[in-house]
Amino acid sequence: MKQAVEVGASTRVALEDRRFPAYFAVLYATSCGEKYGLSFQDFAAILEEVARQYLPPGATPVETAELHRSLRHEELALARACASGSEAAWECFLNRYRQKLYGAAGAIAREESAARELADSLYTDLFGTRQSEDGRRISKLASYTGRGSLEGWLRTVLAQEYINRYRSQRRLVSFDDQVQAGPQCEASTEVPADPRLEAAVDAALVNLGAEEKLILASYYLDGRTLAEIARMLGVHESTISRRVERITASLRKRILRGLRERGMDARAAEAALGADVRDLTLDVRARLQEKNG
Repeated sequence: MKQAVEVGASTRVALEDRRFPAYFAVLYATSCGEKYGLSFQDFAAILEEVARQYLPPGATPVETAELHRSLRHEELALARACASGSEAAWECFLNRYRQKLYGAAGAIAREESAARELADSLYTDLFGTRQSEDGRRISKLASYTGRGSLEGWLRTVLAQEYINRYRSQRRLVSFDDQVQAGPQCEASTEVPADPRLEAAVDAALVNLGAEEKLILASYYLDGRTLAEIARMLGVHESTISRRVERITASLRKRILRGLRERGMDARAAEAALGADVRDLTLDVRARLQEKNG
């Protein structure tokens, strides 16, 4: 059964705008963009922007429509309207996500004052207190594309902010202290001297997402249990266990490939890295400590 949508004035205009596919008008109506002060033309431009970001240049109209219909249109319209400065959208955003953000920040920071400071700092970036050279508001919400839930995206942004703060706050903490912090740090503390290994590890870590860095830092640096990390991210403990294994395995492959690209043969690369997974995680842990300090 097709979903009935209310056709407002802006939607009627959209239906008559032949510059865009007809289904844009339906998506706009279901997005509540008109309520948030987001025009149809702005909404259509956002859809086209998302398609350019995620689809290859030769994508067919069917592939493009499939992507557009898969987006979270109401959350996308809300986020982008907030980014443009809509008071109605921002009020809705605060009512819907304020407490969720404070809860997520509390799970990440584990200390009330630090959690509130983390959430408040993110609010500043989301609202957009700075302006670009052409006078437009600079808001993190302008980078939300509707591919996943807005709540999940906000948790990821919080995780990235936590990582950034973690880097500055742990500047005076030595790696040796971290090795003594918990049972995950029982591997050898010897850091390989070959600079090619450091370079390969750096290159591998560049492509880690904020949540992946958060998981590694929480598990290997903070000594948090899998259950604690699972509660922090709102998933099952087994999910975190699998993600830790998957992240470290992927990093191992990337580092080995990086070592070979830097002139090592396969045997030398294995010897430099160490065959035991704990050696890899120690290297990752050491590099994360350096990056965070």
